[in-house]
Amino acid sequence: MKNLIAGIAALSLTTVTSVVLAAQPLLTPAELQTKLTDPTVRVIDIRDPKSYAANHVPGALSAPYGKWRGPASNPGELPALNKLTELVQNLGITPDTHAVVVSSGANDTDFGATARVYWTLKVLGVNNLSILNGGVKAWQGAGLALSNSPVTVAKSDFKPTLDPKLIVTREQLVGLVQTNDAVLVDARPADFFQGNTRHVAAAVPGTLKNAVNVEHSMWFKPGTSQVVGASEAKSLALKNNLADQPKEIVSFCNTGHWAATNWFVLSELVGDPDVKLYAGSMVDWSKAEGSLPMDNVPNRLKQLVIDTKLWFANL
Repeated sequence: MKNLIAGIAALSLTTVTSVVLAAQPLLTPAELQTKLTDPTVRVIDIRDPKSYAANHVPGALSAPYGKWRGPASNPGELPALNKLTELVQNLGITPDTHAVVVSSGANDTDFGATARVYWTLKVLGVNNLSILNGGVKAWQGAGLALSNSPVTVAKSDFKPTLDPKLIVTREQLVGLVQTNDAVLVDARPADFFQGNTRHVAAAVPGTLKNAVNVEHSMWFKPGTSQVVGASEAKSLALKNNLADQPKEIVSFCNTGHWAATNWFVLSELVGDPDVKLYAGSMVDWSKAEGSLPMDNVPNRLKQLVIDTKLWFANL
């Protein structure tokens, strides 16, 4: 009996400790400011180097978004594990780090970058994570000081492994499409979902077979680049049949950028434990050998019109 009581007490202490250590997925500027003196907190600025050099949250380290992305042929691909390992080690990150991701806060698409980096860090085994809601724009709007002093940290010896519970590969997704065992959520604007345009790196327009369109932009406070709170997110998820889903949810877009916002909201704010991200998204799916099942693929004439528009747009 004594051993049982001791075991229950230890379990309770572990649970309490986990609750205490758990980070809020979204931080306001004021909340982040109170954490800047905490040595376990690592602020990661993912803007371009020039913007970072001009001004950044005090103590923030520069890690431009491009370093977290794949090649031009498919930016959504996860970089090789050795490259990601080098990146997080140079940022001094360990599994015990509270990493706070910061971007410009320019618009809702910009938020997708922070969500994608957040997801990548979680895939690597960093679980104490937050995003500065509204980015540097919100920080400045709150009247908080910025710095232009360079920041360096000691390199860590963290050796991450990829967590497969957060990832869907193309091969796995083929099976899910065939069995209809997942809710496939397309985070792109309607024109992409409906096959009226495509990403420049995609082979054809269209969406995954039986996918539903839930645009990434729906999760933001009107007129801002700030994501809504957890209660409103749950309400929006309920309206879109994404709350209390018995099936797993797979979020995708063109290159796993907008999809990261849907993943973040559904996983971290709504609290669904079974949400995955298809990192390569429609660029990867559309370029696969053979003909994988798709909806909303336009006829060849319309595809030629789309190709022509994209060609002129990229001159």
